[in-house]
Amino acid sequence: MESELLTVPEVLAVLNGVSRRTFYRWRELGIAPECIKLPNGELRIERRDLRAWLEQHREAA
Repeated sequence: MESELLTVPEVLAVLNGVSRRTFYRWRELGIAPECIKLPNGELRIERRDLRAWLEQHREAA
């Protein structure tokens, strides 16, 4: 079963107000959800990876 690919703005909407700058900073630090970089440079995040990332951070809280 394929997972839905989300854009960065869609992920930011799920994260309720996290800024684009913060998201990219998380990527620099290696703590953002796993991303797929398309040939045009845009990023996509699989919905299942975002869910797993959120669950991991819920357990760590």
